[in-house]
Amino acid sequence: MTCEAIFQIWDYCIHSHTASARAKGMTDAEYLEMLAIIGMAAETNRLVTALGTPVDAAYKV
Repeated sequence: MTCEAIFQIWDYCIHSHTASARAKGMTDAEYLEMLAIIGMAAETNRLVTALGTPVDAAYKV
C-alpha cells in the first residue's frame, strides 16, 4: 500500500467520523478537545518509537 493510499483512507476516516460525531451533537469545543487528544497521542507515539521503548508484554498481540 502506498503512502498516498494510506492518506486517502485517513482522509476518508477523518471526514466520515467527524460528520458522524457532528450529527450526534458534537460541539466545536468537543471537536477541538478531540483534536488536542489525538495530537497528544500522536506525539507520544512518535516519542516512544524514537526512543525505542519496548511494548509491555500485556499489550502485545
